[in-house]
Amino acid sequence: MDPLVYVLDLVVFIGIFGIVSLSLNLEFGFAGLANFGKVAFFLVGAYTYAILSQMGVPFYLCLIAGALTSAITGFLVSLPTLRLRMDYLAIVVLTFGEILRLIIKSEAWIAGGAWGIAVPRAISVAGASARVDVLVNIGLVYFCLFICFMVVQRLSNSPYGRVLRAIREDEVAAEALGKNKAKYRAQTLALGSAMAGVAGGLFAQYIQFIDPYMFMPMLTFTVWIMVILGGPANNWGALLGAALVQIFDKGALIAKDYLTLPIDPTDLQYILFGVLMILVLLYRPGGLLKESQVKTKAMERIRCGRNAVKNKGSP
Repeated sequence: MDPLVYVLDLVVFIGIFGIVSLSLNLEFGFAGLANFGKVAFFLVGAYTYAILSQMGVPFYLCLIAGALTSAITGFLVSLPTLRLRMDYLAIVVLTFGEILRLIIKSEAWIAGGAWGIAVPRAISVAGASARVDVLVNIGLVYFCLFICFMVVQRLSNSPYGRVLRAIREDEVAAEALGKNKAKYRAQTLALGSAMAGVAGGLFAQYIQFIDPYMFMPMLTFTVWIMVILGGPANNWGALLGAALVQIFDKGALIAKDYLTLPIDPTDLQYILFGVLMILVLLYRPGGLLKESQVKTKAMERIRCGRNAVKNKGSP
C-alpha cells in the first residue's frame, strides 16, 4: 500500500471516529449517560446508508436518513431505560446493541445477513488515483466532523448544555429547579445517536462493504477509551482521544508487517490500551484535557472578578 495513502486513510478514520467520540462525549461527558450500546446507533446509520444507496438514493439523503433513523432509534430506546440507574441503563443499551447485531446477522433478507452488503462510494472521481479518492473522502468526513463539533461546542456553552451538566452533577437538585431529567436525557441520546448514525454512513461508504462482524461490542469500548483518554466534557479531548486510539490501532497493523514480536501486535495493542487507561485514571482521572469551562458573559465576568481579587491580594 502507498505510504501516503495509508496516512490519508488514517486521517479519514480519525475523522469518522472523532464524530462518534463527540457523540459519546455529549451523552456521557455532559449529560452523564452511560451509553454502552454506542455501536448499535453506528450500525443503524451504516446499514441505513447501505440499503438506501443500493436503491440509488443520493448520498446526502442517505446520510440524513441514517442520522434520522439512528436518532429515532436512540429516542425509542431511551423511553423505557432513562428512568433506570446508570449501571442498569448501561447493561440494557449494551444488550440492545448486541441483539440488533444478531438480528441483522441472522436475517439475510435485511441486508445480506452474515455475508454483508456492498456499498457504493459517495463521491468517486472517474479515473482518479487512490490518493485523490481518499482526499475527496477526507473533505466529506471533515466537513461533517466540523458541523458536529460546532453543534456540540455551541450546545455545551448554551443554557441547554448547562442544564445537562447540572443533571449530571445532581439530578435531584436539577429536578427541584423544574428541569425534567428524562426529557433532557432522551433528547441528548437522540442527538448523540444521530451523530453516530452520520459516522456510520460515512464509515460504510468509505469501506464500501459492511457486515455484522464490523459492529462488535468492542467498538463501543474503543470509543469509550477515546472519550476517557482525551477527557470527558471536553470536545477537543474527544477528538484528541480519537486520534490517539486510531494511531495505536493502525500502528498495530504496521507492526504486523515490519516487526517480529513474541505476542500478536493486535493483542499487544489491547494490552497497551489497558496500561494507558490505568495510567490515565491514576494520574489524570479527568483525561488528558480537563473539562471545558462554561463560556458565557456572566461566567467571564465572574472569572475576571476572581482574578482581580487574587491580583489585588497578592504582594
